[in-house]
Amino acid sequence: MKDTTKALDSLKTLLEAGVSPFHAIAESERRLKEQGFQKLILGEAWSVAPGNSYYVNLYGSSLIAFSIGANAKKGEKAPVFRMAASHTDWPCLRIKPTPEMTKDGYGLLNVECYGGMLLQTWFDRPLSIAGRICLRGQDAFHPTERLIDFKRPLLMVPNLANHIKRESEKNAEPNKQTDMLPIIAAFRDSLPDENFFLGLLAQEAGVSRSDILDYELYIYNCEKDARWGLNQEFYSSPRLDNLTSVEACLSGLLTAGRCGKNDDTISLIALYDNEEVGSRTKQGAASSAADRIMEKLYLSLGYTREEYLTAMFESFLLSMDVGHAYHPSKPNNYDPKNHARINEGVVIKMSSTQSYATDSTAVSVLEQLCQDHEIPYKKFSNRSDIRGGSTLGSISSCELAVRAADVGVGLLAMHSAMETMGACDQDALNRLTTVFFED
Repeated sequence: MKDTTKALDSLKTLLEAGVSPFHAIAESERRLKEQGFQKLILGEAWSVAPGNSYYVNLYGSSLIAFSIGANAKKGEKAPVFRMAASHTDWPCLRIKPTPEMTKDGYGLLNVECYGGMLLQTWFDRPLSIAGRICLRGQDAFHPTERLIDFKRPLLMVPNLANHIKRESEKNAEPNKQTDMLPIIAAFRDSLPDENFFLGLLAQEAGVSRSDILDYELYIYNCEKDARWGLNQEFYSSPRLDNLTSVEACLSGLLTAGRCGKNDDTISLIALYDNEEVGSRTKQGAASSAADRIMEKLYLSLGYTREEYLTAMFESFLLSMDVGHAYHPSKPNNYDPKNHARINEGVVIKMSSTQSYATDSTAVSVLEQLCQDHEIPYKKFSNRSDIRGGSTLGSISSCELAVRAADVGVGLLAMHSAMETMGACDQDALNRLTTVFFED
């Protein structure tokens, strides 16, 4: 088996750091700064130059980074974009406002389900909390933002023993409001402070309760990753959907975006939030943020809006999100021909409904890249009577009106609290993203 240690080690670093979308972006910023990328502010004028690399933080949980080819100079043909996009969020539990609940001596937190969780997989696991808190600032329009990660098991959603379940409960889907409440405390002699969670949050952040205005806090599975199998061919971890694709975007841009052979293009990655709930937010793929940032970049380079619009029609988007790997115990849930197994490399996802953004021209581009560089790949289609999932690719390609194709690694147990991929597949996805920017 090909040595994939380097790709998996880098992915592991991102998985461990990226315990919320905010933390995933903070880790992405760290890597970009380390390689010389300069931060740009949305609300300020930009001074950019060919041969340099930049990034923009979008509201804390999204990011757009780009490298401008050294030959992308005014007076020559306007540079086109090579774009790769993924998302930073995943299905999980989010903590509601005033979440404290007490029941017969137990302290629980009131939560809501974010995205299409496999609910049962979240039971009986050690869980922790991470996200962003907002504190009183110098004025009402500029609250102070702070990231927080408890970094320790703090919660659990316990199962009910099968012996005492009613027959109607044994095969029922858990109720999102009543069955998914995590336990955080057990009280013995005295009633708890009615704001016990706010007190814990203030203590962890080192601030007073009155300073905390609001928060966006995610409950995450804090179990460790594992490489397993007869030949260590499997890799399991929380948050593979979709930090595998975030990793590939970063790896491709940092490896090839600044030194690729294609020195007259602009290599760009977009790491969006909120894909799991539809992308229709200011920091999601359905927003106008990417279009505005790219136009602002073009104008800052001295090009006209007409030149920008012309270049967009010649650009290409690589939409990166995980796919469904073949489950050997459930063969009837897959197309009889077009399914992908673990460790078959990059999954190229195709659907005539355009739930995946692909057409024959775009797919052919990726196939030739894979073939020319000996990158393993497999085409995937869902069964005709199963809708399957969707990605941000169709949304982004529609908003930007560019050619696009959907790719990713294949997962078992997508949307589970613990997902599984092939140990070789991250390396294949990283290499595809690299040659996509280079060629």
